[in-house]
Amino acid sequence: MSESLPNVTASNALYAQARERIPAATMLLSKRPELFAPGAWPVYFKRAWGSKVEDVDGNVYTDFVGDVGATLLGRADPDVNAAVRNVIEHGNFCTQNYPGEIELTELLCDIIPCAEQVRFARGGGEADVVAIRIARGFTRKDRVAFCGYHGWHDWYLSANLADDSTLDGHLLPGLRPLGVPRPLAQTALPFQFNHLQSLKELLESRPGEFAAIIMEATRHHPPEKGFLEGVRKLADEHQAVLIFDEVVTGFRMSLGGAQEYFGVTPDIATFAKTISNGYPMAAVVGKKEIMRIVDEQFISSTYWTDAIGTAAALATIKKIRQTGAVEYVWELGTELMNGLKEAISRAGIPADVQGWAPLSILAFQDENPDVAAAMKTLFVRGQLSRGFLSSAMHYMMTSHTREDIQAYLSACEKSMKEVKHSLDKNTLMEDIEHRPSRPLFKRLT
Repeated sequence: MSESLPNVTASNALYAQARERIPAATMLLSKRPELFAPGAWPVYFKRAWGSKVEDVDGNVYTDFVGDVGATLLGRADPDVNAAVRNVIEHGNFCTQNYPGEIELTELLCDIIPCAEQVRFARGGGEADVVAIRIARGFTRKDRVAFCGYHGWHDWYLSANLADDSTLDGHLLPGLRPLGVPRPLAQTALPFQFNHLQSLKELLESRPGEFAAIIMEATRHHPPEKGFLEGVRKLADEHQAVLIFDEVVTGFRMSLGGAQEYFGVTPDIATFAKTISNGYPMAAVVGKKEIMRIVDEQFISSTYWTDAIGTAAALATIKKIRQTGAVEYVWELGTELMNGLKEAISRAGIPADVQGWAPLSILAFQDENPDVAAAMKTLFVRGQLSRGFLSSAMHYMMTSHTREDIQAYLSACEKSMKEVKHSLDKNTLMEDIEHRPSRPLFKRLT
């Protein structure tokens, strides 16, 4: 490698301390350095602005990981920060309710096809919990059919009670249901994306028992023609509430989410991440006839009422709407995806670019998953040495510029050539110091 890796001594020292005091080391497992480049990844930041990050060792990078999808307008956006400062200065929490909740509710109902009523939360996983609770309360049924990743809570992880590998095909392999009550087994059952027959057979195997069908309308691959429409039809036939998890796709694929983009309207949808540009916030939106069951349920939390998340969401969505942010990230993301495909072709490495322009995925491919992991690790290390935070996912932000894209692609050319050189010489493991990236839920020790 021609460029040297950044010195991350301070980051590694803090991470060693965290592993002693914090179970699992990081609060968000997606921020583990083992996912990227163990020993070389800057684990802790000092400051972040726009598309830039300065780590605790003083290294500055241009970031394409994009805060795991939570930021669309770039870090420390002045308009969002100003809205947050305003509520902080006037008191962000009170015995009474913040009137901005009503304004945000009206805004969401105006732009999201399925939204007639809204409940707020502060994270995507708990928004999904609320949606499932509402669906079960409305239908008076228990079972849930699911496709995709939907968080860490019991209702979802219970799918792995019978078999630890049930969730392997739904983004995150290796999820163990330790601590999930065994009586929840068989209450959440999976179906395959783009395989309508698998859902049909599942629903027919237990007729009249499914409260909800929850799914991501897309992630790595587009829905095949008629698939989402078929899911909608099956939900109606089996009187199950159709829930779209839009935690990742919301406000990024389209202002009204994937449901607007694909023209298929669910009964309920969940939003988080991009909704508030890095401030804690989430929303459960849906049809009034279903959502009003909350009047009879206990769904309540103190910090769902703080003004910071609400003010941040209002400022974020208004700015996305007014500035054409969605169109911009589609445009830049398309340029990035095309450039990555060309770089892969020129380097001659086994890789592919998947997903959508605003959230694309660079996938290294090999029959041996250890080789694929080693290729990814070498690529990430190469990008680090050239001043970029990079991984499999590319979340576009409006703070990215065309100059950022071109500089990143230029660095990719060099990093991919290094991967090819290591493959040809069979020195992958030596070139990454025998420290490949690891699956998300592999033990740290």
